[in-house]
Amino acid sequence: MNTAAPVSLVTGANRGIGRETARQLAALGHTVLLCARRREDAERAVADLAPGVPGTLLPRRLDVNDADGVRGLARGVEEEFGHLDVLVNNAAVNYDTARHAASVDLDEVRRTLETNLFGAWHTAQAFLPLLRRSAHPRLVNVSSESGSLEHMSGGTPAYGISKAALNALTRKLADELRAERVLVNAVCPGWIATDMGGPGGAPVERGAASVVWAATLPDSGPTGGFFRHGEPLPW
Repeated sequence: MNTAAPVSLVTGANRGIGRETARQLAALGHTVLLCARRREDAERAVADLAPGVPGTLLPRRLDVNDADGVRGLARGVEEEFGHLDVLVNNAAVNYDTARHAASVDLDEVRRTLETNLFGAWHTAQAFLPLLRRSAHPRLVNVSSESGSLEHMSGGTPAYGISKAALNALTRKLADELRAERVLVNAVCPGWIATDMGGPGGAPVERGAASVVWAATLPDSGPTGGFFRHGEPLPW
């Protein structure tokens, strides 16, 4: 393992955008903690990806809804590396296209918020002490244009509202951490052909490239923004 390599952590990385983000970061030489709710899923993804990248991929179990587990992993990263350079909050659930705000079961909405908002929030809180020790700290929240208030319409209530809230969290953290050089941005990968996005979308490599762009910004890069393919999106 290259101990001088940037250390990155990607949640929900056993498939889709998260998996490809982990692969692309490892292709840039990063040491990537590839996280999944089940250890065996993380191990399977690492076994598939590791032979093709120059960086290091390490499987880790992480359920972002398990606050104790998140804090435990943070302690493990501190013991092993002493810092974290990049945190990608990618884990998300429930693209509820068949639901409507006027009738959706609010328990379903609460469960969605637990992962898509609060999971990202307490993961950020747990790893911030390690990001602060990095020379070039980056925090990326993987969001969606369905969370844009300017473009918001009916339908997909739990997912869309959870992503709007994640965007708000991005703005809050970016402002609070600006003086500490932590660049915090939200990224919409776009409509991507994944298990969540379904067929017909763009290749997963393109969506992940948007996330990797934000994860590898120069120190002069933006913070507190909402982007797709490196271009600003309206809030």
